[in-house]
Amino acid sequence: MSSAPGKSHRQGLSIIQLMDMFPDEESARDWFEANRWPDHVTCPRCQSDRVSTSNGSMSHWCAACRRRFSVRTGTVMERSKIPLRKWAIAIYMVVTNLKGVSSMKLHRELNVTQKTAWFLLHRIREAMNAEVPLFTGPVEVDEMYVGGIETNKHASKRTHRGGGGV
Repeated sequence: MSSAPGKSHRQGLSIIQLMDMFPDEESARDWFEANRWPDHVTCPRCQSDRVSTSNGSMSHWCAACRRRFSVRTGTVMERSKIPLRKWAIAIYMVVTNLKGVSSMKLHRELNVTQKTAWFLLHRIREAMNAEVPLFTGPVEVDEMYVGGIETNKHASKRTHRGGGGV
């Protein structure tokens, strides 16, 4: 047996295993919750662990900030009515296909409109391309000019300082 890429020795998840993993919406929600909050559920707004569960689309309630939230809150799935099971299958398809997936293929495979498939793809790509912000803390600058040229400002807006850096 050769060890070339794409051969049978690669470990992964098959379509059958994926469908067994997510037979219904509840199992998909449980999987997303277990991956988002491995230890215990915390509020995405205030990071409190004083959280109780409830029924409905907003399945958790934070006692500290008194807000409702779900596993979708603060993710690319936020404000989306697409079932979590379809999100999981779409993520699997995008991640496992070497050359990517078109919105038309997702449209056919997930039985959604092409517009919904396009939305799914763009949200998944947005999550995969998430970068750390460049400026996360205080930024120190030696010298800079703030506010533009004084002569172009109204008299009440002028700073009445000397020229040069601030």
